[in-house]
Amino acid sequence: MVTEKGTNVTYVEDEDDLDEEPGEVIESAPSLQVGEERVLSNFGIKKKLLKRGVGWETPEFGDEVTIHYVGTLFNGTSFDSTRDRDEPLTFKLGSGKVLRGLDNGIATMKKEECAVFTLPSELGFGVGGREGVPPNSVVLYEVELLSWITVVDVSKDGGIIKKILEKGKRNELPGDLDEVLVKYHIVLGDGTVITKTPEEGIEFYVKDGHLCPALAKAILTMKKGERAKLIIQPQYAFGEQGRDANDGFHTIPPSSVLHVDLELVSFKPVIDVYGDSKVFKKILREGEGTITADEGATVTIRYTARLEDGTIFEKKGIDGEQPLEFIIDEEQVIAGLDRVAASMKKGERALLTINPEYGFGTVEVKRDLATVPPHSKLFYDVEMLDFIKEKGPWEMTNQEKIEVAGRKKEEGNLLFKEGKYQRAEKKYDKAADFVSEDESFVDDEQKFVKSLRISCWLNGAACSLKLNDFQEAIRLCSKVLDYEFHNVKALYRRAQAYMEIADLISAELDIRKAIEADPQNR
Repeated sequence: MVTEKGTNVTYVEDEDDLDEEPGEVIESAPSLQVGEERVLSNFGIKKKLLKRGVGWETPEFGDEVTIHYVGTLFNGTSFDSTRDRDEPLTFKLGSGKVLRGLDNGIATMKKEECAVFTLPSELGFGVGGREGVPPNSVVLYEVELLSWITVVDVSKDGGIIKKILEKGKRNELPGDLDEVLVKYHIVLGDGTVITKTPEEGIEFYVKDGHLCPALAKAILTMKKGERAKLIIQPQYAFGEQGRDANDGFHTIPPSSVLHVDLELVSFKPVIDVYGDSKVFKKILREGEGTITADEGATVTIRYTARLEDGTIFEKKGIDGEQPLEFIIDEEQVIAGLDRVAASMKKGERALLTINPEYGFGTVEVKRDLATVPPHSKLFYDVEMLDFIKEKGPWEMTNQEKIEVAGRKKEEGNLLFKEGKYQRAEKKYDKAADFVSEDESFVDDEQKFVKSLRISCWLNGAACSLKLNDFQEAIRLCSKVLDYEFHNVKALYRRAQAYMEIADLISAELDIRKAIEADPQNR
């Protein structure tokens, strides 16, 4: 079965000659039944299924497969057999180690599957034949796919090759910010042990790197529980310089290739909450389901809060203290804690790192157990005990929707007066959602609802102007003008926004319409 020098078989064809990928016909056709035979591709390979495999995955070119095979002529005469030698063959699929036609056939097999492949002469040993195989012979191979190892070129240049020995348990991959727990055992090509982790493994943040560049790159491709073997070329290890022995770390000669047995035991996701590296959330325990608290929810949490030197300045829900209950997005707690709580699920536990900008800022603050100095970085160990989300419009009567919308609009007005434009804008937006166009409002309600909706859009546009979000101001004013095409406030605010984005022609048109509609308006 192993290819031999001197045969006239062509193993690699020009790309233009390849009409389809290996296994293409099988993928689009119904599954083979035991005893059924089918042509696999335009190459004329036939496959007859003898025993079904397990699972649904099949190997890909580049993977390391282990097979048993028996090669026979059409008359049944055996010319090669791993079973006779009692030694399976392990090789890289698609590397030319076996006949091209057989590579294509194996790529359609599942683990433990057994099949017979019939190869025409041109995909077998051709006009040259081989020992035990006359020229121009059709050959048959009975193949059992014992197993395979998925091989990944992590660095895309052959510098870091990963062979997956055991697949991970979940689909999630760690991110650059995450804290990982790994175990590894590293040797040189001659078997010299370089270093290994303690039995319990070692923790580090992926972004900080560990040992050599290749380790972090490989970990980013692994799933929780995955075990892999890495082959690391010098440019991703210790380069031409190597490394001196220290702290139980064996000397690494210059330009050494490393062989690493690596296991990703677990990882703790770390989230950059605001995207500016000022608030980080490290998830210690996943919460229940997929629903998070979100804005407006009433949440109940317990936590321990510390300063950078370890001083505990506050506890809630611990050591006899009552848990903390608050409403999200109402400025009842510091901004960093508020935003993180909105993202948490019931039962979730997380460690927070909050910079002063989202904590207590530049002021000194007295808390229950200690004073927080100005410019303090804060650390919270938080658990989400429970939350009650706001009722949605679909859960309310028309009267309830109108009452809630009116209340949120008034809350927005107060925030606007205090210069809290971003929060005010959210209030107006939510208020408008509660009285959005809905056929359920009856005639005597429609006029009031329309007026309330327009008022929220106009106030929202005023917030957008203050926040320099001119496109949003234009969008909101345009919605008003779809209902009231001569609304002076909408025309004037839209003109202001147009001026800010240097669309002076549109600004002038709106100003002229506003003057026409109300010449006396100041």
